[in-house]
Amino acid sequence: MYQVIGVPKTRAFRVLWTLEELGQSYDLVPAQPQSAEARAANPSGKVPALVEDGKSITDSVAIITYLADKHGALTAPAGTLARARQDAITNMVIDEMDAILWTAARHSFILPEDRRVPEIKDSLRWEFANSIKRINAQLSGEFVAGDQFTIADVLMTHCLNWARGAKFDVEGDAVLDYGKRMRARPAFQRVAELAK
Repeated sequence: MYQVIGVPKTRAFRVLWTLEELGQSYDLVPAQPQSAEARAANPSGKVPALVEDGKSITDSVAIITYLADKHGALTAPAGTLARARQDAITNMVIDEMDAILWTAARHSFILPEDRRVPEIKDSLRWEFANSIKRINAQLSGEFVAGDQFTIADVLMTHCLNWARGAKFDVEGDAVLDYGKRMRARPAFQRVAELAK
């Protein structure tokens, strides 16, 4: 059985959602970032971490990629053009959405106050809006990376939800409809209940 270290209101949501989609059992250790439990699994104190057979895997993208590859689901096979497309979208989401939202969070409440630059958030909002426009123009099917649900959808949807919570604009019919479809998935709903 897997053990997930972290709380659902963090990037641990991605790991929990992936496990729910895969139908895998897990124990949740609701550890906050920088807590003793988080540091035991990851010396940086960041969450999430996935513990399997006493070994800890860190970073949400690494964890969900590992789970998808291990269970042969939620991913295109390695070495295929479909996997290359999925990986390209995954990297785009991490570079152009996650990184922007994380920078905004750091300058809002994570960095020491004397290191925060609140003025940077206007630039981040502009950059994020441009990313959303590109995504909205590219979305043509039910899923972001092809004709099946993949970990790229987990990452994209998590970032869209994070943006809403962070008061970043998410506009465009295609991306808004996409977000609604993904949030309606039963596995997403089960994790959303944990996050309440």
